[in-house]
Amino acid sequence: MSLIKTKSVLSSQLSALRNSLISRFWFALLASAFLLASCSADVLRISVDDAIQPVTAEYIGRALEVAAANHDQAVLIEINTPGGLVNSTRKIIEKIVASPVPVIIYVTPSGSRAASAGFFILESADVAAMAPGTNTGAAHPVILGGEKMDDVMKMKMENDAAALMRSVVAKRGRNVELAESAVRESKSFTDQEALDKKLIEYIAPSEQDLFHQLNGKSFKRFDGTTVTLTLDDQPVRDYKMTLKQRILSYIMDPNIAFILLAIGALALYAEFNHPGAVIPGTVGVVFILLAAFALNLLPVRFAAIAMIIGAFALFAAEAKFASHGVLTTGGIVLLTLGGLFLVDAPIPEMRVHLVTALAVSIPLGLITAFLMSIAVRARRNKIVTGKQGLIGEIGIAETLLAPAGKVFVHGEIWDAVSTVPVPAGERIVVRQIDGLTLRVDPVAAAKPVMA
Repeated sequence: MSLIKTKSVLSSQLSALRNSLISRFWFALLASAFLLASCSADVLRISVDDAIQPVTAEYIGRALEVAAANHDQAVLIEINTPGGLVNSTRKIIEKIVASPVPVIIYVTPSGSRAASAGFFILESADVAAMAPGTNTGAAHPVILGGEKMDDVMKMKMENDAAALMRSVVAKRGRNVELAESAVRESKSFTDQEALDKKLIEYIAPSEQDLFHQLNGKSFKRFDGTTVTLTLDDQPVRDYKMTLKQRILSYIMDPNIAFILLAIGALALYAEFNHPGAVIPGTVGVVFILLAAFALNLLPVRFAAIAMIIGAFALFAAEAKFASHGVLTTGGIVLLTLGGLFLVDAPIPEMRVHLVTALAVSIPLGLITAFLMSIAVRARRNKIVTGKQGLIGEIGIAETLLAPAGKVFVHGEIWDAVSTVPVPAGERIVVRQIDGLTLRVDPVAAAKPVMA
């Protein structure tokens, strides 16, 4: 019995040891797989080739979140921008400095720029790089719409932008004084000037060359930690905009938003003049809602919207009053100015262009005035159908009207009453309809009928 018990104990111990070894083996295998995956983490690449606006901020923010979730080695942001909105720029900077994944900003391709807001974003990066033949800087704040501001407001805006620049550049170990001069004095720098004056770390003709220069180099992050990247031969994964972001980015072009607004207004007018057509009304509502959504995300002047409404009021007045084109011309001028002032953006790339405003206003004004004039003339025309269409019609007296009798009008015989006797066979004109009886006059005694 003792021997059997001993064998049972040994068997259980061997089983426990075997299970322990298997568990350790699987743990080691999983750990190795994890380490291998960590060592071969991707570089996430995004491209910003437009003005900085809310969709850009959302796109960059989502990309940084995805990179953090996938434990990527770095995020590469290829940028080419003329600038953009201050609020969107601040949001992007906040996301970059808070990102657990190092961010590399690369101004590319040759001939591109990172101006104004783009300079702020470039300086906020863990690693700042430029391709040969690019430029950056000119980050002086511009008041929306280019309006003249008083000295106090100008100083406030400059100081606020300069403080943001100092807070970012100082943490990155770059040239604070020179970076601030780009804000206060609108200085711009070529790629070589930016490198020599320590505004960026690298000049690279290509992405591969940039990774090669970065390979094994250490740099300090915003939180003070030191990071070394090994990017040679690392896979690069592109992160594209979602369909929603692409659509929003497209319609947030002020020129597109203005065109959508104008077409929507014209389509609604067509629906009002042809009730039940359905298609023009549907198109009008969709286009106007799309334009309203885009303009809601852009700095819009409400005075410009009032000018656009006033333009359509002048087009309507042209159809009612014979001004020989004066009201239409005024409407075209108002619509053009309303388009030019519609988006209150700090850079020309984010405003409605003069060519777009004229290309929309002139045809729209002429078409709207023409359609309204046709509608008004149609309402003024004499009714030619139904009983009302009989008024003013010429007929023949079938019998003597003294004063009642029969007349032949529009291929039908009617009871008729005349104020004066009318012999049979004489021509009569219909003056009024009283139930099923016509009140007529002889043509000889007829007076002109008002349409």
